[in-house]
This record gives sequence, C-alpha cells and structure tokens, in this order.
Amino acid sequence: MTQNMRDTDAVIPQENGFDEITILWISEGMSCDGDSVSMTASGQPAIEDIVLGLIPGLPKVNLHNKVLSPAAGGEEFLAPYRRAARGEMTEPFILVIEGSIPNENINGEGYWTSFGNDEKTGEPLTLNWWIDRLAPKAWAVVAAGTCATYGGIHAMAGNPTGCMGLADYLGWDFRSQGGLPIVNVPGCPIQPENFMETLTWVLYHAAGSAPPPPLDHMLRPQWLFGKTVHEGCDRAAYYEQADFAKDYNSPKCQVKIGCWGPVINCNVPKRGWMGGVGGCPNVGGICIGCTMPGFPDKFMPFMDMPPGGSLSTLLIKPYGAMIRRLRGITNATANREPKWHHNGPELTSGYNPRWRPYGPADPRRQAAIERNRP
Repeated sequence: MTQNMRDTDAVIPQENGFDEITILWISEGMSCDGDSVSMTASGQPAIEDIVLGLIPGLPKVNLHNKVLSPAAGGEEFLAPYRRAARGEMTEPFILVIEGSIPNENINGEGYWTSFGNDEKTGEPLTLNWWIDRLAPKAWAVVAAGTCATYGGIHAMAGNPTGCMGLADYLGWDFRSQGGLPIVNVPGCPIQPENFMETLTWVLYHAAGSAPPPPLDHMLRPQWLFGKTVHEGCDRAAYYEQADFAKDYNSPKCQVKIGCWGPVINCNVPKRGWMGGVGGCPNVGGICIGCTMPGFPDKFMPFMDMPPGGSLSTLLIKPYGAMIRRLRGITNATANREPKWHHNGPELTSGYNPRWRPYGPADPRRQAAIERNRP
C-alpha cells in the first residue's frame, strides 16, 4: 500500500494496515550515539530480523540509520530524508530522534547541531530544521533515549544550549499523522529490548494488527516503565530486612550508598541488559535514575544517599531487625532434618500399618462390608 503524504493529510492505516514503512532515524541531537549502538544488542527482537522481514505480520521496513546504513554517506544517505522533508516519500515513515533538542533561538550567529547542508546555500541544516519538516509528516514519532525524551545530560542546569526533550520542543499534545503521541523510550542508553519491543509494537500497529502502544503520562510504554527498579531488584529483600550495604563490594541493598531504585521507573534489574544478564544494581552499580524526566539534576551528586534514605531506613530498621531474627530462627529450623531420619532399630516416622480410616466397630465400615459380600 502506498500513500502520498502532505502536511494536511492524516496517514492512518487502513483496515489491513501498511505493507511497507520507512524508519528515518536521526541521531544528530545532542548525544553520543549510544542509543543506536545499544539498540544493535537487542535479540528479542533483533533489528536485523525486522529489516530482513523475519518477524511475521510486520510490514516491510526500510531503515535509515547512520550506524547501520549501507550507504556511502553524504547525499546518498541524506536522499530519503530530503524526499520526506519535501513531502515526496511514497510510503509512510516513522521518525526516530536520538539526542536532546537544542534551542536554536539562543545560538547567536552559529548553531548547536546540524544534519546535512542546505542544497542551495551550502549552510548547515540544524536538527530543529529537520524536526520542523519531518515530524508533522511522520506517521509516528519515537524518541530514543533519555536525551531525546527529556533532555538528559545536555539539558542539565548550567548548560549553554537550552537543550530539551522532543515533547518539550514539539509540545506534549503533539500528534503524528497516525494519530499517535510521541513515544518516549528513555534510558541512558536505552535498554536494547525495551526499545526494539516498543518499535515492534508500533510496527504491528502500522500493520493494522495491534492497538496503539499504551503510554503513561510521561509518554513511556506502560508495560516497561510501570514498576520501579526496587520492585525487580535482586537486592530488594535486603531492604525489607534493613540490611544495607556499606560499600560497593557488598551484595546487600545499596540505598545508603546512593541507589535511587525504590523511586525510579525502570525494568532493567528485572530484564537484564544483554541476553538477560546485567541491570545496574544486579551487578553492583547503584541506580542513578537515568530513565527519569528529572535526570540528572534531581539525582546529583551521584553516590550520595538519596534524600529520605535516612528516614526510610530509620523507620524500617526495628521492623527489619526483628524480621531478620525471626527468619533466622525459622531458617535454622528448616536447616535440620526430621528426627525420624536415623539408622536405628525402630521405625519412628509415625507409620502405623494397622491404621484404618474407620474403627472396627464403626457402623459405616460394617455396612460397607455387608454391601461387598458375594
């Protein structure tokens, strides 16, 4: 199915969805390209499986990403972006933005970041120029990583660029040609499967075989960011027992040495990082809140105990100490075998070979015997 896209046309999949769709991925936001690199580690699904058409039910996907592009670069790489900006793309497209969005209204005589050059003047085209032209035409818009979703490191206090997230730039009420809000997948960088799973959902929606992905109030996928780090953490039981790590070599709860896990929306400890392995607290790293809209400013200085950490640990300390001791008693009991496990001359397990469900004088037993007489 092909449709010409114009600024005023809403490109909404028909009953059977789209047969083909293009992904235009721009990582020229203020970023380190870490999200593109991280995305390549996904195995469920892998980006290769999507591009090669190995996942049933998805439309044909044409991916344009500078890390993975077979193009030689330059104008050959920019060609599909220019077609889309002119409204000449014959199939719908998904715009993926990586990196925070600078405020080009305060750049003086220069620019903060660019992507290609103007064909007439040769002057650099800013990321903002591309977003202004591509986002209104895109069937869906996806922000990859915390920089693109909420500004991230480049938007921290004291920055000279006025950086922000994509929803801050386009507006939180923005809707794509497909009627979707911006889909935010935060992470510094993105957890590989988190992003690819979300992208796959969007593609199934484009194919007409799935509803729109459910998003929370910060436009994150609900099923991925609906729980806290603490709720999926290997160390959570130590918190309940008020058993806290005092240094980074300890396997215990790290709240007192800087972990923000109890209040951070992220599934990494539950999901792992690559192949189910890893996840910051699982491997000894504290959670610094990198998936949150307030990152990094609200979580600095890193390594310091979070505000309220002392109060929460103080409140749980007497309860935790009591529970830990009671569990210790039960644990000691469970670690002993029953007393009838022995090699003595008597059977002491309680077995009685003469035991019957009814006594010898029980009328129900006598009636059963009479019924069964030949």
